[in-house]
Formats: sequence, structure tokens, C-alpha cells
Amino acid sequence: MADAPGELRRITDLDTLKAFGHPLRMRLYRSLYVARTATASHLAEQVDEAVSLVSYHLRKLAEHGLIEQAEAQSGDGRERWWQVVAQGLSFHDEDFRDAPEKAATHAAVGRMAFEQHADMYRAHLDSRSAWPPEWRSASFGSEYLPRLTAPELAELSREMDALMRRYSEMARRAEEAGDTAGRENVALHVYGFPFRV
Repeated sequence: MADAPGELRRITDLDTLKAFGHPLRMRLYRSLYVARTATASHLAEQVDEAVSLVSYHLRKLAEHGLIEQAEAQSGDGRERWWQVVAQGLSFHDEDFRDAPEKAATHAAVGRMAFEQHADMYRAHLDSRSAWPPEWRSASFGSEYLPRLTAPELAELSREMDALMRRYSEMARRAEEAGDTAGRENVALHVYGFPFRV
């Protein structure tokens, strides 16, 4: 098992944002994050694409420091293993608002991420009945509509991030200690934004 990835990486440059902002690369990054380490062959099966295409996109992610080669997990010296570098990626509006191309790319990547999140949730809804009752009961979807100030929303974001980091670290430590029974990958997509009706 690979070591836990490093801290959250904040993407601030347009070239890296563009490199990440490809639908297949986003899916590959997510799959690699979940797997912790994988080869192009493993990932190609998960995303249903050719190994050569997956290898190309993995190299592009590596060129921008988003993933790196991992220690080999098998005796086959021909296999190249990969792992993510950071605990997660973040993209902030203030890093991309100073030029139209930056703002447009940031918005496009955000839309693409949202579409992939929505696809994941649709797939969950379509397959929910196949999960055991305890997982169906534990799964949730919520909408809250509080009236907040911008600083309050920023504080809420920080608190939710801290909470998720605590649960992620707790789960990682338990898994490393051998507590793997009943563990599944869990997606939690959270958005906080102002709106007017």
C-alpha cells in the first residue's frame, strides 16, 4: 500500500488547470486516487479505454506534477505504477479571475467536475437497490438553504474541510491497521454558493 498522499495541492496556474481539465484525465485522477496505486492497464479497465490512451493521459498528469511513479507492486519490471501526489486538489476563483481565458477555463473545469459528480450520483441511484440495507440507510442526499454572509460561508467551508480530513485520516489509519471489513469507497460532493430566486 502506498503512503498517504501529501497535503492538498492548490492549482494556481492555467497550464496545470488545462492539463487536469480533460474529462478522461479527471476520471483517471479520481480512479488513481481511490486505488492509491495502479498501472495504466488497471486504470484502462476501470475507464473502459485503450491502455495506450490511458498511458498518454497519465504522462500528461505526471508532467504537471499531479501524479508520480509509485514503487512497483509486482515483480513485472515492465509495469509502471502510478500514484497521486497530493491529498486532493483545489481550484480557487481568485487564482483565475484576472484574465478572461483563465476565468473561462476555471468555469469549464468546474462544470466538467460537476457533470462527473452528477454522473456518479446517477449511477448510485440506479444501483442503490443492489447495496445492502445498511449502506442504503447510511447514504444520504441533503439540501440546506441558509442565509449566510460571505465570511460565514468561508468558515463553513473550512469546518467541513476539517471534518472530512478527520474522517479520511481516521479511515486511512484504520485501513492501514488491517480494519478493512465493511469499507467501501464513499463520494461526498459538497457545494456552497450564493444564489437568488
